[in-house]
Amino acid sequence: MSDFLNQISRRKFIVTAGASAGAVFLKGCLGNPPEAGNTGGTNTTNTAQPVANISAEQQPETTKVKLGYIPIVESAPLIIAKEKGFFAKYGMTDVAVSKQASWGSARDNIEIGSAGGGIDGGQWQMPMPHLITEGKITKGNKPIPMYVLCQLITHGNGIAIANKHAGKGVTLQLAGAKSLFAQLKSSPTPFTAAQTFPGVNQDFWIRYWLAAGGINPDTDIKLLTVPAAQTVANMKTGTMDAFSTGDPWPYRIVKDKIGFMAALTAEIWKDHPEEYFAMRADWVDQHPKATKALLKGIMEAQQWLDNFDNRKEAAEILAGRNYFNLPVEILMEPFMGTYDMGDGRKINDKTMAALYWKDGKGSVSYPYKSHDLWFITESVRWGFLPKDYIANKGAKAKALIDKVNREDIWKEAAKEAGFTADIPATTSRGVETFFDGVKFDPEDPEAYIKSLTIKKVSA
Repeated sequence: MSDFLNQISRRKFIVTAGASAGAVFLKGCLGNPPEAGNTGGTNTTNTAQPVANISAEQQPETTKVKLGYIPIVESAPLIIAKEKGFFAKYGMTDVAVSKQASWGSARDNIEIGSAGGGIDGGQWQMPMPHLITEGKITKGNKPIPMYVLCQLITHGNGIAIANKHAGKGVTLQLAGAKSLFAQLKSSPTPFTAAQTFPGVNQDFWIRYWLAAGGINPDTDIKLLTVPAAQTVANMKTGTMDAFSTGDPWPYRIVKDKIGFMAALTAEIWKDHPEEYFAMRADWVDQHPKATKALLKGIMEAQQWLDNFDNRKEAAEILAGRNYFNLPVEILMEPFMGTYDMGDGRKINDKTMAALYWKDGKGSVSYPYKSHDLWFITESVRWGFLPKDYIANKGAKAKALIDKVNREDIWKEAAKEAGFTADIPATTSRGVETFFDGVKFDPEDPEAYIKSLTIKKVSA
């Protein structure tokens, strides 16, 4: 394990996430920071689905489960599946959806499981399930096997920048801002940016964007870990220059007139994989029918969410006090693909919005193994995992993915629910292309690493 991962102790994470950069919580005006164990209540509108005619063969072994979420749009399928009755429709009538204080809290709670007061699974950044499975980020490096069961969303993330940098070339393409970063690097107050957990996708988005513009995220700036709901507060107090996280927080800084958005992740990588639904493997192994029932509920929620006629209702549910606790309009505009970027640029394109069931390349919900491989390859790029994971065409990484990624369960659930037309033919989505022209071929992850100019690992 790399030196960096060795440094992510529980104590260090709590200190970093809770107090970095003199952060303050602004309860009420920015949305209450999430608290672990805060479960969302039932929406006042009676919109529950009728219970499906469940055969004896598909009857879940238990109706009870506890799922964790972070208050960003990636969590929408879990919340909607609960509030609209999609979980109950398939026999999962006692699903608790529990707000987590941070990704570190979610990691801690999956370690102890619901029997110990934690959670059985839920929403995850990638490759957290793989790192937890291998004991890379757990207490005492104890392996806690997990299964990745579906992708929850594509898009829905952005790179937010403080207003003091407006007009200085901090855009999707950073060529015009290199002198700014160089100047700040040698000053007492270097450019300070935040992600929500080190070595996972919201960290990767800001790293990729910076590196593509010739800025080394490990040496040219200061990169911190800050919980999603705290990012706006940090920028409001002037202690942070940028952050990478999911909506509604990047768009919130535009509405509060404290910053602008340099880029949407949809611009960095169109139709990119984002966050996933994953469970403790022991829970899944003990409850295979209940697992598929959960997946069916999530799949229905994803399809419901991708009907843009439902987006207003979805925003109203998510914005409620039990969940995100913020004004509906902060969610509504991005949900419709309408972004005021805050720097004079406007985007009105539903293909750039958060998508949950299908995007321009096909299935969103299906967990492609090729995407798992990109996350692990990017982990190697930045020194979070050793190079041997991608040697020999990624043999070690692919063995780990085969153990963690249970796309076979996704397929079984989709067939049982009658969603057979939406089952991909292969476990790979093929070659992926990023905004800077770089390509990732899952058949040769080493070639991808070699093609990159800025990286921590040697080519």
